[in-house]
Amino acid sequence: MDNMQLEFTLRIFVAAILGGLIGLEREYRSKEAGFRTHFLVALGSALFMIVSAYGFSDVPMSEAHRWDVSRIAAQVVSGIGFIGAGTIIFHKSENIVRGLTTAAGVWVTAAIGLACGGGMYILATASTLLVLLGLEAFNYFLHMFDKHRK
Repeated sequence: MDNMQLEFTLRIFVAAILGGLIGLEREYRSKEAGFRTHFLVALGSALFMIVSAYGFSDVPMSEAHRWDVSRIAAQVVSGIGFIGAGTIIFHKSENIVRGLTTAAGVWVTAAIGLACGGGMYILATASTLLVLLGLEAFNYFLHMFDKHRK
């Protein structure tokens, strides 16, 4: 395995691990999308980014025919909306919407995967930590608020 293939493999592994961490939190909270969903979204996003940036390097290009590697990333962002939409449910009887946080989690997990696919490990790791902090801090404050309300 050459150095580039090793680097690509590292990118998808890091993406899968970071996505999996977010998924574990969602799984622990019994949310709609858990470990496997977040794991796969991050891994797939990283793979799409790698293929977009490097998969066509052997195709001859001229100045008139240039590849825009950001196009695949943009399509990942659009496509992930369909997965996220599947986690959002409106309960008419209770007049509430459920699943928005999970949908946002899937969306940001795709971004973390794209960052890993681009080799931005520190940015991806910092983003994962911020997501986990935000989810846990929010849960903590909700719990404290409920305690004071009762």
